Amino acid sequence: MTTISVLKEELVSTDSELQAVEIQIQELLERQQELIHKKTVLKNKIKQLSEDSEAGESEETETSAEAWNKQDFPWCEKIKAALRNSFKLQKFRSLQLETINATMAGKDIFLVMPTGGGKSLCYQLPAVCSEGFTLVICPLISLMEDQLMVLEQLGISATLLNASSSKEHVKWVHTEMLDKNSQLKLIYVTPEKIAKSKMFMSKLEKAYQAERLTRIAVDEVHCCSQWGHDFRPVYFKLIFANLILNSSCEPGVVRQKPSNSEDFIEDIVKIINGRYKGLSGIIYCFSQKDSEQVTISLRKLGIKADTYHANLEPKYKTKVHKGWAANEIQVRYTIISIELSDLNNYIDLYPDGLMVILLFQVVVATVAFGMGIDKPDVRFVIHHSMSKSMENYYQESGRAGRDDQKADCILYYGFGDIFRISSMVVMENVGQQKLYDMVSYCHNTNKCRRVLIAQHFDEVWDSANCNKMCDNCCREKLSFERMDVTGYCRDLIKILEQADKMSEKLTPLKLIDAWLGKGVSKLRVADVVPPTLPRGELERIIAHFILQQYLKEDFSFTAFATISYLKIGPKADLLKNEAHVITMQGRSNKKSVDKVKSPQSSNSGGIGGNIREDISETVQNSAAKKTKAQNRRHCENKPKAKKLKLEDDDD
Repeated sequence: MTTISVLKEELVSTDSELQAVEIQIQELLERQQELIHKKTVLKNKIKQLSEDSEAGESEETETSAEAWNKQDFPWCEKIKAALRNSFKLQKFRSLQLETINATMAGKDIFLVMPTGGGKSLCYQLPAVCSEGFTLVICPLISLMEDQLMVLEQLGISATLLNASSSKEHVKWVHTEMLDKNSQLKLIYVTPEKIAKSKMFMSKLEKAYQAERLTRIAVDEVHCCSQWGHDFRPVYFKLIFANLILNSSCEPGVVRQKPSNSEDFIEDIVKIINGRYKGLSGIIYCFSQKDSEQVTISLRKLGIKADTYHANLEPKYKTKVHKGWAANEIQVRYTIISIELSDLNNYIDLYPDGLMVILLFQVVVATVAFGMGIDKPDVRFVIHHSMSKSMENYYQESGRAGRDDQKADCILYYGFGDIFRISSMVVMENVGQQKLYDMVSYCHNTNKCRRVLIAQHFDEVWDSANCNKMCDNCCREKLSFERMDVTGYCRDLIKILEQADKMSEKLTPLKLIDAWLGKGVSKLRVADVVPPTLPRGELERIIAHFILQQYLKEDFSFTAFATISYLKIGPKADLLKNEAHVITMQGRSNKKSVDKVKSPQSSNSGGIGGNIREDISETVQNSAAKKTKAQNRRHCENKPKAKKLKLEDDDD
């Protein structure tokens, strides 16, 4: 006769299976919603393209690009003369003529252009050819200064207003705004200036009434939406804007970050002194402290660099920006710290030190030095740390190659970046999900980078058009296999369950140590056999489990820091079903490889015996790191791929 205890056990088992089924149903429903959304987007694009095609065939529509691609408008001769004489250009780029004609006709325009497409000319040239002035709203001081430097060189009257503007300068600008004989053509301001300065708004209203305000251009309009750090709430208040512009960028190469900081800097220096010797570039860092430390390290190794971040004095930031744009730099030393080797270079003496002029190659910056930087000959953008979102990376990498010549974007990714950044963005609305999208991008090593970026923004890109410009497309074609990592996930959950029973919290570092049988003995689980994979691959597996929600981050807030711990994720219950399998993608140069599995019951060494330790980009000791650093090659050299490497699953 069946006992009550047996029935209860069966009931518990049934409940667990039902719970697992409910989670699977929820997953399918979520996927259904994603596909429905994608279907709607594609249908709308098809409809839009069809409408645009019909508009192109119609001579009556004024929204058609073809309707504005003419040179018989009353202002055309004046525009062509200004293009040659004022801007020293001989022809327009794609969509520039159409945009300029439309704005000269007083039409409202929403313009999206690729990086280096020449969107600034679309409001600068009309400003020169029109009476009155054009108001340009920009989100960053560095962006405004960059454009003003170019306009000054061209002899075009322009200025900017910001928090550091002197009272005399503000008064002069206010006067020029109302003076009918003024030659001032462009006034650059931040959105905060528009929103907070009642005096400026009053002058702007009077200028409009006097027909002195010709048009308003809102640059980098994506700041209207919550795109990572670029979001500026005050942009919502700019409802009267006439001309709106945006940019895009190019993808590049993702490299594993060396764990040793000295090796990391040496790797960057080797790249700069190699293919980029004497060429301009930007190195983006996650924090102000990072940017300062990296600058110091680069200088010690002979790289001529300086720092740019929000907390520097405005005058110093301007000097750095102008020096970089002119391929020179102004570096201030104190008398005490000046070295004999520098004495031959000084040109002027200041009370607090020496001003030394050097050839300038690199700006080491935070995100404060980003949108709209229009130096055309930037040959490289290096991310010292992973960006906190795809949107940020999309903008920052777009600073390279704006002269249509070849340039490179190199992103260094490290496992620790995930938790360092997540602790900073946890309070943002969708900050953590955006970060995980970026992690997924970094982990993907088989799909074209351009395709990945396009998919993120619900766009379509044919990888054949990449022309092997990204690291994934220029790799040798590999065969891919699904690899079962279910056993690893079960082991990690056992470790986390034991820690929870002891009221212990595990950071990612402690979790890996416990998994490897290291660290505090009480955190180890007796029946969990340490895996034999290199640490770098274990980090990739854990990151995969986080992205797939088998593990999750849990945050502890202190007075001094936010700490990220790992806990069991919402999908972990699926593992109660013995038939449930978690896979990752692996790759091999061989046409076929033996099927590789992780331990199913923690009684084997995992897949370590089938994978050589050289698959890990993260080197395990300093000597090995230096050897590998010397052997690294750029994507163009097409290095032979490793024999077998775990990869994140992707859609």
